[in-house]
Amino acid sequence: MSQTIFGVTLPPRHGFSVPIQLVEQGGVSAWLVEDHSVPVVSLAWAWPGGAARDPVGREGLSAFAAAMLSEGAGEYDNVGFADALRDSGIGLSFSAGRDSFDGSFRALTTALPEAVRLARLAMARPRLDAAAITRVRARAVLGARQALETPAGIARRAFWESAYPGFPAGRLSTPESLTAITEAEIRAALAAQLRQGGVMIAASGAINATQLRAVMAELFADLPAGAPEAVPALPPLAAFGIAAREKAAPQSTLVFGQDGLAPNDPGWEGFQVALRILAGGGFTSRLMRTVREQRGLTYGIGAGLDLLFGRGIVIGNVATENAKVGEVWGLVRSAWTEMAANGPTTEEVVEAVDFLGGSLPLQFTDSRRTASLLLGLRQAGRPLDWLAGRPARLAALNRENVAAVARRILKPEGLVLAVAGQPQGL
Repeated sequence: MSQTIFGVTLPPRHGFSVPIQLVEQGGVSAWLVEDHSVPVVSLAWAWPGGAARDPVGREGLSAFAAAMLSEGAGEYDNVGFADALRDSGIGLSFSAGRDSFDGSFRALTTALPEAVRLARLAMARPRLDAAAITRVRARAVLGARQALETPAGIARRAFWESAYPGFPAGRLSTPESLTAITEAEIRAALAAQLRQGGVMIAASGAINATQLRAVMAELFADLPAGAPEAVPALPPLAAFGIAAREKAAPQSTLVFGQDGLAPNDPGWEGFQVALRILAGGGFTSRLMRTVREQRGLTYGIGAGLDLLFGRGIVIGNVATENAKVGEVWGLVRSAWTEMAANGPTTEEVVEAVDFLGGSLPLQFTDSRRTASLLLGLRQAGRPLDWLAGRPARLAALNRENVAAVARRILKPEGLVLAVAGQPQGL
């Protein structure tokens, strides 16, 4: 539908979607986008869990365990396993997020059987050699230490610890927790996490439904039956106000945020538009114009929706001179209040809607990105037709309904701040 703004008629928006097939095998389902234009197949899968299962004092266990799956399996030591992947041109990876444990591979169609074999071997028969554990631990400990040496890392940690005290989302790994992890604990974590059931799967590329069913039947065949335990529900974000951490540095980093909304909230798209206008639109966002362009207080500032434990959390960040922290925080709060009270302009809504709709095809430029996006949609609890209906939902938005959802969700009084450095003016 064409729209006229200030006397200028814009071209009609054209919706974009992809045909998604539902493929079922052995009580497990997958979403598939089939595309034979390039002989490549990408598969992504995930279980609920990840860091949500890390015991107190063993933060980082799930991420440690995921990293070990690529360090040798079955008859292959770490070098042999890497060689086997490289020789067949296979990209295989495992990771653990805050609420999920993920795996993925990409391979040429001719190498698909080998990709399935190696991924199956990694999950069912990881070696966990002592030398590999020592090497992976050293890398993880170094990363944890480095995160505690910068204002940005310290502020991020302070935000999550303050926002969710006593909850898994608020506990991050430390050098001490990583050092304490044992081989037996890694094996136990993998045994509890990697199961035949409870897994979400997404695939893209040169593979049809029949072939995908065969892959699904084989890939997880050696894992224990059943599904991992469910992850806990996310509590409301704690109204902690301001959490300040001292760190000698010329600049401070501010991490700010508030409770968001559930992915199934009918205002999801409207709030995405409001948030893009407020803080997520690059140089077109209100915060970027106010804080950088008009006052030169930072190189960049932004905020977006971070989805975890089935809920969207608004989180943003900015770095500025210590002496300017109070001014920047005041500008953030003012912009938040203005958007909540008065909403966007019609011109801002049109620009944001056109961007969100027009940029959607860029997320499907290769099979790996497509599989990852499909998996993310599944993890958010989207129905199969959600993507197909998105262009129409975006096109239906106007200034009034975007303003209404901004007024409902944005809570200036609930906006919290974690800051690290030597901030002044708070």
